[in-house]
Amino acid sequence: MSDSSADDLPLAGVRVLELGNYIAAPTAGRLLADFGAEVIKVERPRTGDELRNWRLYAGDTSMLYRTLNRNKRSITLDLRSAAGRQAVLDLAARSDVVLENFRPGTLEKWGLGPAELDAVNPDVVLVRISAFGQTGPLSSRPGFAAVAEAMGGLRALVGEEDRPPSRTGVSIGDSIAGLYGAFAAVMGLYQRESRSERPPLNRRSMDVALNEAVFSMMESLVPDHLAYGVERRRVGGRMEGIAPSNAYECGDGGSVVIAGNSDSIFGRFMRVIGRPDLAEEPDLSTNAGRWVRRDELDTAIETWTRSLPRDRVLAELEAAGVPAGPIYSAADIVADEQFRARDMIQYFDVDTGGDAPARVGFPGVVPVLDGRSVPVRHVGPDLGADTDAVLGGLLGYSAETIRAAAGEAS
Repeated sequence: MSDSSADDLPLAGVRVLELGNYIAAPTAGRLLADFGAEVIKVERPRTGDELRNWRLYAGDTSMLYRTLNRNKRSITLDLRSAAGRQAVLDLAARSDVVLENFRPGTLEKWGLGPAELDAVNPDVVLVRISAFGQTGPLSSRPGFAAVAEAMGGLRALVGEEDRPPSRTGVSIGDSIAGLYGAFAAVMGLYQRESRSERPPLNRRSMDVALNEAVFSMMESLVPDHLAYGVERRRVGGRMEGIAPSNAYECGDGGSVVIAGNSDSIFGRFMRVIGRPDLAEEPDLSTNAGRWVRRDELDTAIETWTRSLPRDRVLAELEAAGVPAGPIYSAADIVADEQFRARDMIQYFDVDTGGDAPARVGFPGVVPVLDGRSVPVRHVGPDLGADTDAVLGGLLGYSAETIRAAAGEAS
């Protein structure tokens, strides 16, 4: 599908210059591109974004890169050279948003900081994503999502109580920061368009810190501590203070998650598993009482789930109106009719290192518009695929100037 299909999307006409690497800023760029923004991704010559080699099982570009950089244009610029830095300024002058995730001070060192960007484009919105933000005593410290998840409070809550903290199977801290980065960009654009006067530079510079993005998802972690002296702890598959809600193994080896913690649902749930006695006990009528007896409840529930295959467990719970679902693998997601009905798996022919391209499914676009995912226009591009078109077409650079800016030998 051609890029022209983006013309009727909400962000059509918005141009974003992405100076991002790894996951956080590229996630923000992906979200903007998904909904029609023209996102020009700047990569270093020859090697490009390091994500091209992460989880690379074959070929020369990982599916992780193809996923997070879909719908974008890739150009190569040598930011160590004056020509490359000038190209960034020339592109920024023609962009609505500049998105970056370098360590604080890096853009300033290159002469590409907020003041320089404002000088070439006093309307530009600058979104900056970093480990700890642009200010404060830790601002100059490098950090990846793993560190942000630890310092933002998430790691202390993930895993079993009697084991060291663990992490989720994805770089969730980066992805959350990317969501905030995309929100910041749209917020900056709305502010710019809705005000009669041009917002000052400090109000067009959006500062997203990975650790703060994670911390913002910690619900009442700090208020509960300060108000009641509560120190939240790891509880495995449960959620502190909420019961019964956990993962349970079924008789055929499959597993399900069941959320029977609502007061009104709990009674129905206990009757489904053949324990009406628990449904009638007064001290189990609220979450507080059920949490105290969570081990007893989980034992009763898993005794029932282990007696039946997963499909039967889910069917009986659905009939009783008890929220439950299977724990899916990638193969389960691909086969699921709900994902399929909303175009949440979209297929492209992609180079996977074999003799011919392979048909590969990629995640669809969220949120859904008009009942189905917005079509993904193309997966993450080859390195520098759009350098000539962008620098030559948009900026009018000569072939010689393009080579100099892109770090190519003349």
